[in-house]
Amino acid sequence: MEPKFCQSCGMPLNDNNKGTNTNGSRNEDYCTWCYKDGKYTQDMTMEQMIEHCAQFTEEINKQSGQNLSVEQAKEMMRQFFPHLKRWKQS
Repeated sequence: MEPKFCQSCGMPLNDNNKGTNTNGSRNEDYCTWCYKDGKYTQDMTMEQMIEHCAQFTEEINKQSGQNLSVEQAKEMMRQFFPHLKRWKQS
């Protein structure tokens, strides 16, 4: 099965970190830090989200086995995030 990612921050999704819909059910597209009770937890631009996520570069490196600098992580996010549902241009 292909891994799913939060469609806002790009974090890998699993049953323990999925956000919630207005009815309390688990949301299949967003993590609990980005989406709660049927709405985004923070109003921000894609670039603000990248800056926010970049502070977790060390954790990303641990989980992925990579050794990215913060700037490299930001650049990867700038390539990846426009493909996520929240940031796609309609």
